Amino acid sequence: MLHSQLVSISTLSDDDRGAMYHLLTHHFQGVTSDIFAQDLAHKNWVILIKNKQLQLKGFSTLQLYDVSIHGEDIGREDISVVYSGDTIVDPTAWSSATLPRAWIQSINQLRCPNKRLFWLLISSGFRTYRLLPTFWQVFYPRHDQSTPEAMQQLMHTLAQQQFGAAYDRETGIVRFPHPQKLSPILGTISPERRRDPHIHFFEQTNRGHSQGDELVCLTEICADNLTAVGRRMWFGRSLAA
Repeated sequence: MLHSQLVSISTLSDDDRGAMYHLLTHHFQGVTSDIFAQDLAHKNWVILIKNKQLQLKGFSTLQLYDVSIHGEDIGREDISVVYSGDTIVDPTAWSSATLPRAWIQSINQLRCPNKRLFWLLISSGFRTYRLLPTFWQVFYPRHDQSTPEAMQQLMHTLAQQQFGAAYDRETGIVRFPHPQKLSPILGTISPERRRDPHIHFFEQTNRGHSQGDELVCLTEICADNLTAVGRRMWFGRSLAA
């Protein structure tokens, strides 16, 4: 049985930091202690997933921040953004929905009720991208609809602020100087998986995913945008203390 814990980065213990780094290096190639520390320093929350023996089985770091956007159709608007950083679940815990449930409930707990909230996600793995259609009705980019201009401009703005020159506007891809590559066990897409239109789209749009290329994605986080599965997560029981 797994349980979740939402922890402020400022109070994260050295033991948990070490366990996070170990889990990440076990499943990603190209991870260094410096890169891991830098990523963590730019986040303000982390969701930890542990088993009954308190062994770390997964985690996701979060950066929650506010930004002002400008557009012809909306004028100026202050919004909140959650950016997902390092995220990994050990294969032994893949059958559990603990991390996505904890993620959605954490965001519901942290969000400002008076501001629109957007999820800025980058994905080098098809499993991460597949979370979007599982939990959200409207998200971009996607296989069955072009990205609306307003959403595309917001994606460009947020990605350029977050990733600078590493972001390619033409492709929507982020290429880091020192990319973290998923191990072949986690990153390989089987022929059966390719029959899923979402996964096929991800593979065709992010052809360099096996080399650590990250596809920029965006969705608005609100109750009206949840799928049936997402609603069960959103309105489920509160996070464990």
